[in-house]
Amino acid sequence: MKILHVRSKNRAELIDITMELQNEVQRFGMSQGLCIVYVPHTTAAVTINEGADAAVQSDILKELDKMVPWQDGYRHAEGNAAAHIKATLVGSSEMILIENGRLLLGTWQRVFFCEFDGPRNRTVYVKCTE
Repeated sequence: MKILHVRSKNRAELIDITMELQNEVQRFGMSQGLCIVYVPHTTAAVTINEGADAAVQSDILKELDKMVPWQDGYRHAEGNAAAHIKATLVGSSEMILIENGRLLLGTWQRVFFCEFDGPRNRTVYVKCTE
């Protein structure tokens, strides 16, 4: 298993971690198998989506903000309930097929670490297995 360290700069942002994951596939020497990506935080997540147009990432964050506004009378005392809800909606893990030593992603797909309560130093666990 490998631990990636991610540093977010904003309250909410999507950070492309695709190359770091691909490097781990190569480091593990995997020809085929699975790459499991897990985020052990309750206010962060991981997703796969388009990486060619940065507007897609800002649109995702904008729509999540509409669905789950930062202030909405939440009872959670820490004040970051919206981040917890967004992390639940997006999810804490992804499983990506590995074929011929490469992550099997679509032409436009990238893997994003999703920060919903930054800026923070975060951890992402990566496990490649056959």
